Amino acid sequence: MIWWPTEIPTLQHGLITLRPLHESDIPHIYEALQDPLIPKFTTIPSGYTIAHAEQFVREKAPISFIEKKEITFAITFDDAFAGVTSLHSINLSDHASEVGFWMTSHLRGKGICTTAAKLISEYGFMTMGFQRIEGIVDVENAPSRAVFLSAGYELEGIMRKKVTRNDGRQVDMALYSKIAD
Repeated sequence: MIWWPTEIPTLQHGLITLRPLHESDIPHIYEALQDPLIPKFTTIPSGYTIAHAEQFVREKAPISFIEKKEITFAITFDDAFAGVTSLHSINLSDHASEVGFWMTSHLRGKGICTTAAKLISEYGFMTMGFQRIEGIVDVENAPSRAVFLSAGYELEGIMRKKVTRNDGRQVDMALYSKIAD
């Protein structure tokens, strides 16, 4: 059985913290999502506006949490906003979830995302009771694929033409998973 928290906790390892989203994150989210690399590899739309960021922080994330569909964290490094991670695509009856993340461009390559993936996965397994957590990533996104491997996930296979991008392209996705010990 999955235990669902009454509020989003704060998780920490060294200088890296996962915490609930704050109103003050809105301009940081907007700024970070101007990077064309993030929409290229995620479901976040290009042309991301401040209104999108406001809706995400004020409505989407809180409602998804209340409805037990997603638990979203801001990632900070030394108290500076670094990105977002979440457990989503939650299947309570199967004790399964998917982890996703994105990082601000200036903090990539420092191991922050790997630590964040480990923290959220540990929380998902040890506290919430998930038995399986997946990571699904565009096969061309080598840095995110490396994050999953560094965080202890195993490559299960390639899902051909799994996702349709906004421009109509069908892209292959790599499926990673981590199983509860």
